[in-house]
Amino acid sequence: MTQQTDPPPQTALADPAAGLRRADGVQLIGEMEGSGYRTPPALARRSDGQTVQLTALLYAVLAALDGRRDPEAVAAAVRETTGRPVSPDNVTTLVDKLRELGLAVRADGSEPVVRRSNPLLALRLKVAVTDPERTRRLTTPFARLFHPLLVVPVVLGFAAITVWVLVVKGLASATHEAFARPGLLLAILAVTILSGGFHEFGHAAAARRGGADPGVMGAGLYLVWPAFYTDVTDSYRLGRVGRLRTDLGGLYFNAIVVVATMGVWWATGFDAVLLVVATQILQMLRQLLPLVRFDGYHVLADLTGVPDLFARIGPTLRALVPWRETEPQARDLKTWARVVVTVWVLTVVPVLLGVVVLLVLTLPRIVGTALAAADAQRRMVLGGATGDPTLLESAGHAVSMVVVALPVLAIGYMLARVVRQVGAATWRRTDGRPVRRALAVLLALALAAGLALAWWPQEDRYRPVQAWEGGTLSDAVSLARPPAGYEVGARGSGTIYLPDGAEAPTRERPTLAAVLVPAGGGATDPAAGEAAATGTTDLEQGDVEQADDGTWIFPFDEPLAPDAGDNQALATNTTDGTAAYSVAFALVWADGDQPLTNTNEAFAAASCDRCAAVAVAFQVVLVVGEANVAVPQNTAVSVNYDCTSCLTFSAAVQLFVTLDGPLSEESTARIEEIWAEAVTFGQDIGSVPLDQIQARLTDFEQQILAVIEAEQGPLTPGGATGSPSPGSPSPSGTPSGSTSASPSGSPGASTSASPSGSTSPSGSPSSSGSTSPSGSTTPSPTATSSSTSSGTSSPTPSSTPSPSGSVSPSGSATP
Repeated sequence: MTQQTDPPPQTALADPAAGLRRADGVQLIGEMEGSGYRTPPALARRSDGQTVQLTALLYAVLAALDGRRDPEAVAAAVRETTGRPVSPDNVTTLVDKLRELGLAVRADGSEPVVRRSNPLLALRLKVAVTDPERTRRLTTPFARLFHPLLVVPVVLGFAAITVWVLVVKGLASATHEAFARPGLLLAILAVTILSGGFHEFGHAAAARRGGADPGVMGAGLYLVWPAFYTDVTDSYRLGRVGRLRTDLGGLYFNAIVVVATMGVWWATGFDAVLLVVATQILQMLRQLLPLVRFDGYHVLADLTGVPDLFARIGPTLRALVPWRETEPQARDLKTWARVVVTVWVLTVVPVLLGVVVLLVLTLPRIVGTALAAADAQRRMVLGGATGDPTLLESAGHAVSMVVVALPVLAIGYMLARVVRQVGAATWRRTDGRPVRRALAVLLALALAAGLALAWWPQEDRYRPVQAWEGGTLSDAVSLARPPAGYEVGARGSGTIYLPDGAEAPTRERPTLAAVLVPAGGGATDPAAGEAAATGTTDLEQGDVEQADDGTWIFPFDEPLAPDAGDNQALATNTTDGTAAYSVAFALVWADGDQPLTNTNEAFAAASCDRCAAVAVAFQVVLVVGEANVAVPQNTAVSVNYDCTSCLTFSAAVQLFVTLDGPLSEESTARIEEIWAEAVTFGQDIGSVPLDQIQARLTDFEQQILAVIEAEQGPLTPGGATGSPSPGSPSPSGTPSGSTSASPSGSPGASTSASPSGSTSPSGSPSSSGSTSPSGSTTPSPTATSSSTSSGTSSPTPSSTPSPSGSVSPSGSATP
């Protein structure tokens, strides 16, 4: 479909044939084979690449315009071709129509000025990389890949590989290896990008296989995202089979990449390369969507024989109105083709309108999320908890700041184009109709008021999207009814009791709370009900009471409750599609005269489908004076039990410091400030990627140690202090936690903790650097830091699960 321009004024010429020739670059494609029209149209292509549909009569006139025939000769040629009576006056009228379409020169012999159609979802800023001749030379050898003896085994091999990778092998080991080896991950990204260009080679090679001549190949922007393209307009001269081969050629070449990837995996043994299989499958699924101008759209267009489906939306919708006469654009289609196009229109229009509405409603949250992510990348550029970044790391974070802004730019660009195109079309159609124009203006003002209401800055409107929010369609619509009951992300109301002066908890800063539920589903005994409500039970320290038979489903005993001076985070999850967080932070000031057996524990257990359990325990023990007995323990345990596509993660970080004497008020206040920052971090830990938690906790340790060293000198004879990172031995000789993967749906439990779930005693190092489990007396302040992390995962876990709860207590105790 083209946008027509007003025909220029005609002037008389000495040579009548001078104005009767085709415009430069016009190609005659011919009648469209396999057309869905009752009368198949003929096609011609302009020099700008635009393809124009013509009636048989117009096409015959265009074919006769050679610049040598006058109107009488053109009429004679058309009569001979079509068998219809055509006069020179008829030729003049038809040539004027061809001039409007940009297919014939003006009456004075000059080239026409034409404008291409400007569809909303079209490629922009295209840059040609190859000309048609070079494209033909490059792609001709690849046309041999479409021989049936090659196509059949490649397609069968692709199907088998897809089932094996996604159903049998899984991608957990591939993901782990890729992120453990950044070089492999970079190679995977490079192959994925290059495969997009290879996809376009498939389209061009398929066109060559059918006998068509592909045009230029290049790249452009689809909305704001880079994309490759190939001009295969000449494939319209092929039959339906040839056009479908051209449409599916790119997907076939993606299948070739998958088969080649399996060869690389077999030769190298690197599981990470299997991620290329996943990226190719995702690309193929995206290309098959018929909603926008991807391969699936062109496949549907060639199956129905209707080249431009989007141009049929208006006529098809108007044809559904009973009292309106069916327009020729809809009436000219064959019955079966019209049915298919109608179904497509009734599917695409609601989907695209729904997408626009959802984008309008969720744009503030997306903007807030992009700003928060960009600010996080900016802080990483400037240096964060992991120290000063390298130049390469800073460049990567700077690029990430741009990348996170692209979705906002894409949405804004698309909405602006929708407003401009709809506004321009409405203004043209209401020209000379003041009543309709006034109604259109009122409707535009109402829409503008609605946008202002939806985007006006209010509390929480531009709040970043959190990982624990559902993100379903009902969640995106603000007027949707809240889900019943207390679920992840649900909003409800209740009564809470807070101490005088305490701030009310918020979603971003939750507070430790207790939900009192009578045991057994309800107490009939008033005394029992009162005991349950007040929490007055006969439990001794360290005992655990089971609420009911169905609460603890794991095949081992529930961990004992923490004793005085201990710290424990216990996260269990048995609800599908959710995440449970448990965070326990404790700052303990202790007297060295008493035995110091402080325990820091993190337990994470899950038994559900597509769920997560995360437990983080952080304990700092500051001992004033010499410690006679010091046996701190640090434990992290992660368990997957009969879990499918789930993730459990536990991290236990313990810092045990022996001081020469009490710290000054200034140093004590500084440590309290650092601890307040740590508690705030714990409250927001649900939005922190799991691989960054260890580094942040280590940073808080280093800050506390720096305050102590500044006042009391180095904590070790060599002045070396610190907290080990996962995978390195801790100062106390405790190995860091290991990670193990349990198959999805396995009946057994997989446990990993330091490294097999055992506790790890650590003592204060002596002046000679040795470690004693029972502690030691040293003439200078000493410190020992123990860090244990444990994680288990089933295939395709989420690296940053969404919390259904966050508990971040902080405490101070002096035995």
